[in-house]
Amino acid sequence: FCKSLRGSDPDSALYYMERLIAAGCDPLLIARRLVAHASEDVGLADFHAMPLAVSAMLALERMGLPEGRIPLAHAVIYVCTAPKSNSVICALEAAHADATQCPDDFVPLHLRNHYRGDEAHAGYRYPHDYGGWVDQQYLPDSLKDRIYYRPGKNGAEAAIVLQKHEGKGKKPSGDDNG
Repeated sequence: FCKSLRGSDPDSALYYMERLIAAGCDPLLIARRLVAHASEDVGLADFHAMPLAVSAMLALERMGLPEGRIPLAHAVIYVCTAPKSNSVICALEAAHADATQCPDDFVPLHLRNHYRGDEAHAGYRYPHDYGGWVDQQYLPDSLKDRIYYRPGKNGAEAAIVLQKHEGKGKKPSGDDNG
């Protein structure tokens, strides 16, 4: 079931879903796996996949079997046919590795307890004063050049522009998520 979701094969995913249910598998387990794959394998390439999978899980919980199989099948087909990107899981894993290996790094002073007019934190630039985005350091000094999220090339993710990463010479973190 999981490999069929990842491999974009709705026919085999539906078959394995039905086989699992027929064998007595709790269909909520199938729904939970579907939600995980919607984030892990589709991710931001199609940001509708995860809410649809969650909605199918909720519908299954509320409707039960046999009717709950219908929204579950709907979401299975959607996840299978959606463009794929694993950039969310790659970013999460890279950030997790740094967070656990560098837990004592300090938040930059200009970000701590900021409020307008606070002279002690005078280096902070309020993003809304700059059109919603401003180039400034948010990560601790030892990680300031890290990039965790790198958009993939499929679906909606291809259109995402990360201005903070352009031309900054930041050091990539983790494996290439393509």
